[in-house]
Amino acid sequence: MRIYFDNCCLNRPYDDLTNNTVRMECEAILSIIDTCRTSNWSYFSSDILLDEILVTTDNDKREKVMLLYNAAMEHISFTEAILRRAKELENFNVKSFDALHAASAEAAKADVLLTTDCNFINAAKRAKTHVPVKNPLVWLVEVLYDWES
Repeated sequence: MRIYFDNCCLNRPYDDLTNNTVRMECEAILSIIDTCRTSNWSYFSSDILLDEILVTTDNDKREKVMLLYNAAMEHISFTEAILRRAKELENFNVKSFDALHAASAEAAKADVLLTTDCNFINAAKRAKTHVPVKNPLVWLVEVLYDWES
């Protein structure tokens, strides 16, 4: 399984976990990352993701997110093809960074792009991205259900 996390996912473990949804998404993300470390699943870092992380103003949070970023098994370098694809996705009202994440995930032939941003998920459906864009909690439940069937 080849997984691309966007910036929202890597930040989720450091958000306010008093909200049940945020806490469950955090647990799903950490479970997925742990599975990547112990199985044949892998997750990606990318030039785009690094750029987005580096603009985080909270130094402590940025350092923690960088630990998750640096633990990625593969890296996707920025290319002109990624930029061209991102521009196509922006025509469907996919925000700039989101379009770059989707284009990077497509270039890497990821199986899924995970995000906690509902607007991104909906925009990706409209744009018909080549890689499914899913909420990590929803996706993990779907994957676990498939394994047990």
